[in-house]
Amino acid sequence: MTTPAPFLGLRTALYPVTDLAKAKAWYTQVLGVAPYFDEPFYVGFNVGGFELGLDPDTSSAKPGAGGPVAYWGVENADKAWERLMKLGAEPASPVHDVGGGIRVAAVKDPFGNVFGLIENPHFPNTAA
Repeated sequence: MTTPAPFLGLRTALYPVTDLAKAKAWYTQVLGVAPYFDEPFYVGFNVGGFELGLDPDTSSAKPGAGGPVAYWGVENADKAWERLMKLGAEPASPVHDVGGGIRVAAVKDPFGNVFGLIENPHFPNTAA
């Protein structure tokens, strides 16, 4: 008898936001998809089988840098970086190679949260 794995993998990266409508509009444009879950208390986007969640309850978690960063997979980090800059993001960490052809970057969304990007040729794109 095998024991089930205690973890099923990344499910949700949660971003606290002070203006849910503005955050929903910005992330809809950034991600190129409409939310799959859209309520006044939470907005969720399906991003390649993972969830990016927007939470307007900032009583326990405040928007901004300081915690863990979720890195969202992209095909081309430079193009993704340029697009995010055009959409109003601010630089947090420019695109750079961390070894093995893996390139990462991070921006701050208009709400102060860090939004990470990763171009990783070694990690399969299961959404394709």
